[in-house]
Amino acid sequence: MDTFSKLGWFFKAHRKRYALGITALVLTSVANLVSPRILGMMADQLDKGRISWQQFFSYVLAILLAALALYVCRYFWRKQIYGGAAILEKELRGRLFWHFMQMDRTFFQRYRTGDLMARATNDVQAVQNVAGDGILTLIDAIFTGGTTLLAMMIWRLTLAAMLPLPLLAFCARYLGDRLHDAYMDSQAAFSRLNNKTQESLSGIKVLKTFGQGKEDAAAFNKMTYETVDINKKVFRIDSLYDPMITMIIGITYIITIIYGGRLVLSKAISLGQLISFVSYIGAMIWPMFAIGYLFNVLERGSASYDRIMSLLNEKSLIVDSDSMDKEQKLTGDLRYHVTSFAYPDEPDKAALGAVDFDLKNGQTIGLVGRVGSGKTTIIQLLMREFDNYKGRITFAGHDIRQIPLDIYLKEISYVPQNNFLFSMSVRDNIAFAKPDASQEEVEVAAKKSALHDDILAFPNGYETMIGENGVSLSGGQKQRMSIARALLHDSEILILDDALSAVDAKTEKAILTKLRQEREKKITVIAAHRLSSVMDADLILVMQDGQVAERGTHEELLAKGGWYARMWQRQELAQKVGEDDDE
Repeated sequence: MDTFSKLGWFFKAHRKRYALGITALVLTSVANLVSPRILGMMADQLDKGRISWQQFFSYVLAILLAALALYVCRYFWRKQIYGGAAILEKELRGRLFWHFMQMDRTFFQRYRTGDLMARATNDVQAVQNVAGDGILTLIDAIFTGGTTLLAMMIWRLTLAAMLPLPLLAFCARYLGDRLHDAYMDSQAAFSRLNNKTQESLSGIKVLKTFGQGKEDAAAFNKMTYETVDINKKVFRIDSLYDPMITMIIGITYIITIIYGGRLVLSKAISLGQLISFVSYIGAMIWPMFAIGYLFNVLERGSASYDRIMSLLNEKSLIVDSDSMDKEQKLTGDLRYHVTSFAYPDEPDKAALGAVDFDLKNGQTIGLVGRVGSGKTTIIQLLMREFDNYKGRITFAGHDIRQIPLDIYLKEISYVPQNNFLFSMSVRDNIAFAKPDASQEEVEVAAKKSALHDDILAFPNGYETMIGENGVSLSGGQKQRMSIARALLHDSEILILDDALSAVDAKTEKAILTKLRQEREKKITVIAAHRLSSVMDADLILVMQDGQVAERGTHEELLAKGGWYARMWQRQELAQKVGEDDDE
């Protein structure tokens, strides 16, 4: 019953709905008792040979009216109770989704996508069953069973028939504890299987390219069998409920027939009373089964609710501020002064050392260096994916940690290394951050990213459906579509995180030329491996092991003869060799 207390906040908020539903359910239980009582009265009249046709039709009419009342009450309690369960499901899914939207990068590093999906679907369904089937079985077990016992009225026979009930309570408690633990293991196994499915589908191209389809299928089958074995344990425990209840009901029938028969022979009760009593025993079958089903629902719901609440109790390390007007527009200089930063999962390992730069409106900074040198880390701090750094980053004169996220993030357009596109039309993908954009605005953004001509060649132009994550597009087209989406947003800060790596040199030059023209009064941050992407930047930082190894303009860095100059010479030579090969 602890599960009901966990959901007390929900039942309290919807107490009127559940009060009406439970009332209708109790009336349904009462209506269920009418027919056995009438049958008993008819049997007594027949036994005495005194029933008339008028009495007979009166009994039949009473049974029909009881059936009609049963239908009305049953419809009403289903609407109220199962309607409430649907509201709980909606509320939990909404809370989980909104919670996911508020959580930081660290949260998503700890929980895999498949696990989060399992908790938002399978676990929510199990909790929903508590507010639906759980309430039904509880009321049936208590009120239907209780009213049936009261209707029996033959106390000696009733007490004798109820002797097996303590055995039912003991077994239900014992099996309930075991079922809770087994179901926790089952849900965890389902999460692992969900993760495997999600990863395999996301990486289907890689699996096929490396010919690992059979191996991955074998690994999936192994995990499936492991999940099946874990669920078999759940089913083995769960399957003990019905035989246990059937045995107890059988014992109850035996006691009723033997002891009741003796009472009839001794004239203590009539034959009609015994027939009614046996009918009531039949009516007790569902309440007794309901007890077993109730424990099943509650234990599953309890385990799932604990898993859901473990997510909802997670706190984001990013603390939002509410110190500004939500409609406030920010514009101004960007000052980046970070003395040190370490990722939360590696607090003793510095990911970033002293990084210091100032950008005025219209300026561009380039971030270059080897893989893992700290370029993306600089961007992550700028985008407030982590706040646990020493130092200060300010925009428009405000510490970014004091700017509400809704205000600050609206001023940033971001094109990541791994472009994500939605399974919808080309136009909708470009207009994602500005859904009310006109067709002309969308086309202008596509032209700026050198994508317009490619789109016109698609089967349905801008209305072409691109498939999940742009599966039908090339790498360069994905990047340019992401750039078009960012340019349409037209924010104060544009961040390109190695966003031109999949386009050729000619297309890259055309895009960068457009960017310089369009962003004369706005800030641009470009992280790149190809140095031609940053050669026109106002400031270039060469990163190495989280430190600034070199800084300056393109000409200044070439003159220093350091890593930047050497890498520039290599890339120029590689480009020249490539052009010669093309000729």
